[in-house]
Amino acid sequence: MKGVFKRIGKPPESGFVPDEFQLQALEAIKKNDCLVMAPTGSGKTWIAEQAILSVFRAGGRCWYASPLKALSNAKWVEFSQNFGAQHVGILTGDTKENPDAPIIVGTTEILRNQLYDVMKEGENLRCDLVILDEAHYLGDRDRGVVWEEIMIYLPVRVNLLLLSATIGNGDEIAAWLSSHRNKNCTVIREEKRPVPLFPLFLHPSGRIMPLMENRKLYGKVAEYIVARKTRRSGSFASLHFGEIINLMEGYALLPAIFFLKSRAECDAALKSCAGLAERCADERFYYDLEELLSRFPFLRQHRQLSFLIDYRVASHHGGQLPAWKFFVENMMKKGHLRAIFATSTVAAGVNYPARTIVLFNSDLFNGHEFCPMSGTEFHQMTGRAGRRGLDNIGFMLAVPGRFMDLSHIRKSLFQPPDEILSQIRSDFSMVLNLLLSQTPETIRDIFEKSLASYQHQNLNLWKEFLRHLEFLKAEGFVDDQDRLTENGIWASKLRLDQPLLIAEGLRAGGFPSADEKLLAALIAPFVNDHDQEILMDKRFISRKLRRAFTRLVTMLGPLTERMKAAGFPVQPLYFWTSAVVYEWASGEDWDEIIKRTGIADGELSMLVLRVADNLRQIVSLRDTHPEMAHLAARARDAILREPVVFEWEG
Repeated sequence: MKGVFKRIGKPPESGFVPDEFQLQALEAIKKNDCLVMAPTGSGKTWIAEQAILSVFRAGGRCWYASPLKALSNAKWVEFSQNFGAQHVGILTGDTKENPDAPIIVGTTEILRNQLYDVMKEGENLRCDLVILDEAHYLGDRDRGVVWEEIMIYLPVRVNLLLLSATIGNGDEIAAWLSSHRNKNCTVIREEKRPVPLFPLFLHPSGRIMPLMENRKLYGKVAEYIVARKTRRSGSFASLHFGEIINLMEGYALLPAIFFLKSRAECDAALKSCAGLAERCADERFYYDLEELLSRFPFLRQHRQLSFLIDYRVASHHGGQLPAWKFFVENMMKKGHLRAIFATSTVAAGVNYPARTIVLFNSDLFNGHEFCPMSGTEFHQMTGRAGRRGLDNIGFMLAVPGRFMDLSHIRKSLFQPPDEILSQIRSDFSMVLNLLLSQTPETIRDIFEKSLASYQHQNLNLWKEFLRHLEFLKAEGFVDDQDRLTENGIWASKLRLDQPLLIAEGLRAGGFPSADEKLLAALIAPFVNDHDQEILMDKRFISRKLRRAFTRLVTMLGPLTERMKAAGFPVQPLYFWTSAVVYEWASGEDWDEIIKRTGIADGELSMLVLRVADNLRQIVSLRDTHPEMAHLAARARDAILREPVVFEWEG
């Protein structure tokens, strides 16, 4: 290990010289579409910036789409600094600034919706280059359909640049694009990591050793596995996180990202760091700390702030406020933190690598169940190990435990990313929006252009479309000539998870007409994806809210039953979501709501933001429902305030 640890350090500074694959990608995107597959930190963003600069200088327009609002906000700040704030706009649903700028940053859903609009108007997208970052989201179980729709609907004249670190079947994706867009899609592949990765193992004895030797498990690692199998307890006593950080600090393996199984584990890990020696005074640390806290003064009371200040560690996961995550990310990027404890979601999209990533599990929760870590997930996490320009070498440290299969980790080191399969499917929002500009015959042609069709997947897209179409006809949203009725036209603007239920509520007068707090509260059950009710203290429940909720649910009951009978999924409408959003819209204290309900900061924040996004869709009905659109705008104003939203300008 001495020879490996001698490589730790910062590479000599040198002027930037683009790699050959970067130059090849820039040359390709000038002529046609291009798919770039390269490891995290290898310079894909540089390709995007140079491609944007080329189009911008020629008087053209660009759209940069990412899967995450946080990533879009970060790119907005970055591009504003590089290209001038007056030339860059952002569209994420939560944020809309400078929408007519020649360079737009936003989420893929917003870009997809713009394509719906231009198809309806028979116009062309005002754009010359579209960049889809994190392009492997095409295979995402829940959101991949949006990416595929963009790739199908995008006008052929607009060049498409796809960026990803993890696509196992890039040639197939490129061939599919070339076949239905009738233009070449060049594949640029870079295998070499900008910072080499060395895998380590933390033995239960407290020694750090190589995980492998000549592609096989290192001798003492193999011995540990055998010994573990013969012990009924299944594992040796483990070190706590503070001890692990102390050990790693002694070998200069920090900063580190500890990937843990759950939000609760991330938060609990902080407490075991109390034994860490406090870092000596650092003027730059306190300057940056105060600068960020002055921007987000409500974070001064954050219950985890003392761990960050005293021990330079932090927890980062989806259960936390967006502002806190932004704060942690900035302190990590500036080199002020020893370690962060994070769930695997931090591996996708958020750009702050560390010298070492630490794994405790070889399985991950995919949103539905725990499964062995896939090749894509493994590459996403290990891609954070090693900082270009700051590290000569990066490390992965595997820690033994109940859910750690070291043989699976070894295989993953040599396993390519997963192949992407089409996730396209019909839903009511898609069908309504396609019928704005298409006939069933042309929609069938669109489905034939899908990746699912190219991959010969038997997804029954046409059959599912017809099933949705017949239901929309029965409900009066489509006429006998397969054209949208007046109700269907305005309902198509509700680009939501449950557009029919909200449309029925509007059509039948189920939503309040004069109380913005009630409107926000009654939208909440339609955006919730939790599968259980939370008991609320009756002392804090408004009778007016209870009556309004019961009236709406009763009114929607017949449609709900018809949808279920037709085989369409309908999420239960939980009252607790209305109760907490009503309290927040009424001006109740954030911390008091959290304390009474036990909801995590991030969960409540996400609920409020999704309600705001649904309200934004109702605001778009100003031509047909002017009073309701005005009320929805007031409702958004009532719920979009700190700590849910904050300014991103940097």
